[in-house]
Amino acid sequence: MTFGFAPSAATSISASATPANRLSRMLEPAEWAEAGIPLLRSPREVVTGLHSRHGPAPATAVVAVLDHEERVTASASFTHRTSAADGWEFRNALLAHLRQVIPHDLRLRTPVRTAVLLYCREGDERWTEEDGAWMWGLRDACTLHGLRCGAYITLTRNGWRVLGEGRGGRRPDSLSPPAALGDTSLGQEPAAPLRTGGGAAHALRRTAAR
Repeated sequence: MTFGFAPSAATSISASATPANRLSRMLEPAEWAEAGIPLLRSPREVVTGLHSRHGPAPATAVVAVLDHEERVTASASFTHRTSAADGWEFRNALLAHLRQVIPHDLRLRTPVRTAVLLYCREGDERWTEEDGAWMWGLRDACTLHGLRCGAYITLTRNGWRVLGEGRGGRRPDSLSPPAALGDTSLGQEPAAPLRTGGGAAHALRRTAAR
């Protein structure tokens, strides 16, 4: 007769955090583009709307659920600082906030609502491993909540960019003050590809928008 010991929870968590596992929980722009992510009809309106609602500072994620007409059904913002980018941690954070602001759609055979993620961070608009981990986390959280996975958008001091598409604009940026909801003055500049080229984190904030 032989005896064995099941790995402890701490061991499992430690194993899941190894660099090799973290790298497997991120998506590169080419993989994201090939995943069939639906394009936003008006990315500028989505970006300016979420920026007006949440006024994100660097290290702030804004997850929003859109209906079939791209109207924001619910949204939540939160700060998430970690020593290493891990899609598993990001997935759990996104899923926790989605559960707080909107019921799941797991009973539907086909998703009818789309989740998008706006992440405000330091640096320029070029893809980073942190972006790849957020992409992986968004895709997995959407699957677990019965949503269609939508766009991943970065907000930096250079402006905003929809990763995997190349569309973006200079305003708003990570330093812009939030505009009033419904203000269309920022919408005059057409969305265009950005050229490849801060602040303290806000306290946890959650907002459900209808």
